[in-house]
Amino acid sequence: MRLPLPRSLFARLMLIWLIGMALVLAVSLALFFGERERIGRSALFEGVAQEIASVADLLDSMSPPERERWIDEIGRRRLRLALRPPREHLRPIGDDHPLQAALREAMPQRPATLYTHPRDDRPHPGLLIVLALADGTPLQVRLPGIPPAPPIMPHRPGPFLAALAALALGVGLLTWIAVRIATRPLSRMAEAARALGEDPTRAPMDTRGPTEVAQAAAAFNQMQQRVAEHVAERTRILAAISHDLQTPITRLRLRAELVDDESLRTRIQSDLDAMQGLVQEGLAYARSLDERSPAQAIELGPLLQALAEDARDMGWAVRAPGDAQGRVVGNPSALRRALWNLVENGVKFGGEVELSLACAGEHCEIRVRDHGLGLAEDELEKVFEPFYRAEASRNRETGGTGLGLAITRNLLHAQGGDIALRNHPEGGLEAVLRLRAR
Repeated sequence: MRLPLPRSLFARLMLIWLIGMALVLAVSLALFFGERERIGRSALFEGVAQEIASVADLLDSMSPPERERWIDEIGRRRLRLALRPPREHLRPIGDDHPLQAALREAMPQRPATLYTHPRDDRPHPGLLIVLALADGTPLQVRLPGIPPAPPIMPHRPGPFLAALAALALGVGLLTWIAVRIATRPLSRMAEAARALGEDPTRAPMDTRGPTEVAQAAAAFNQMQQRVAEHVAERTRILAAISHDLQTPITRLRLRAELVDDESLRTRIQSDLDAMQGLVQEGLAYARSLDERSPAQAIELGPLLQALAEDARDMGWAVRAPGDAQGRVVGNPSALRRALWNLVENGVKFGGEVELSLACAGEHCEIRVRDHGLGLAEDELEKVFEPFYRAEASRNRETGGTGLGLAITRNLLHAQGGDIALRNHPEGGLEAVLRLRAR
């Protein structure tokens, strides 16, 4: 089972850094407390051993009556002393105890045995040390409340935890800055790739930065240059072919006038009109691929009303909202032509067309709906391909050239917009134009 990971590279790098930092801090904290406990325990036992050695030397210098009189005063601070052998059964502690090693170091010539109380049910029953003075008198040294391995905790955890939190915050901030610097070139490249789809002639990417980033930016700029050259060459070829076809069509039209058979002349003229329309649409398509006019503010409400009025002057049934408001930045003539193509198609195949406008946030949507038969689902995207015509429009009277929707999409893409078709739930075909609001 794979663990869910964040989708963005920034979040993944941050997660890796934070997990690594947490592990390093956890191990460092464990080592710190372990070493602190070991050092503190060693210091405690060394101090106790030195105190016991001093007490034994002091008692050696006293006579037996003086020992009896001062024994309680000498051990009052933290030692409990007794000049007698132990009366109860005790359990010896092994030689690996740190206090045993400290006693051997403090009193190398005076053996001492370490015991604990087996019947004592207290959490820390304490230790008992038995040794002999210089004249052979037994001496008991009881250490109440000191366990065999007492934990040494920080005396004041507040400052320590505050320092740890400051360290984690500082490392986290540096991590965020480092990851942001590392992922920012990818964000710039993604933005450049999106802009390339709208304008292949845009300014090239900045190639400054680390070696890997500079190499990727240089490769992207080279790709952009090739794409722009390819698009420009395709546009020039298509425009040249469409333009050069005008001359033979004109000659054929003149020669058709010399045909005596009126029926044959009419059919020839009809074919020439179709060829002329195809050439004109080809020229329009070529221009739409290279539409790069300066952008300006466009009021969408008045534009839709003007389109509807022009359509009604031609006898078409087109309705537009009277109070819709919205503003975009683009090429007014290109946007008008794109909308006009949709209105013309809607009237041709649906009879009646309704225009609507809705703006929310950073986008405006224009909907162009007809009341025709709609399209098959697998053709909703194909009709945007150049020269593609749906099965229902493959006749000379209504079929057209198959370039109208391709031109419309090119004109919208040049302005940062897009278009999609859908079958309306209440019947008919609906074109949805999406433009960036300004």
